[in-house]
Amino acid sequence: MARRSTQGLSYRRVSFGLFLASVAGMGFALYLQHFQHLDPCPLCIFQRIGLMIMGIVALIAALHNPKSLFGRRFYSLLATLGILWSVGVAGRHVWLQHLPPQDVPACGPGLDYWLQVFPLQSVVQKVLHGSGECAKVDWTLLGWSLPHWGLLFFTGLLLINLWQLTRRS
Repeated sequence: MARRSTQGLSYRRVSFGLFLASVAGMGFALYLQHFQHLDPCPLCIFQRIGLMIMGIVALIAALHNPKSLFGRRFYSLLATLGILWSVGVAGRHVWLQHLPPQDVPACGPGLDYWLQVFPLQSVVQKVLHGSGECAKVDWTLLGWSLPHWGLLFFTGLLLINLWQLTRRS
């Protein structure tokens, strides 16, 4: 009986579940962008990158389903790093939204312009610094902005990834 219950949470199933969570998160983000006309700010785009990295690594892990503990932990570490990026960026986004209006960084040119003009390292620094458009609250649910909900979602995925990383079976 105990063996059967652990079989329900096999490495492959958890990895596939993480992939499906990534697809659901990206699907919701794209729905908001294309059907609700909420254009993502640079920090939102960076959060999506971490979610996609986690999802792609989780899909590869589910398909490969490594038998060795090292192989499982390797995939889990990569997926954890991807979603940890999203947690960090979402945390920064929430922090920016709670700044007093006089402390909010000024709006600058869009991400497309930065990518054309500056080296990638400078773009990453500029995006993580944030801008006025990142501090604007466009959407709320139960009093929480989209970055708050994203941070909650990413934190939940991070906890599952950490469990997947540290479990033995």
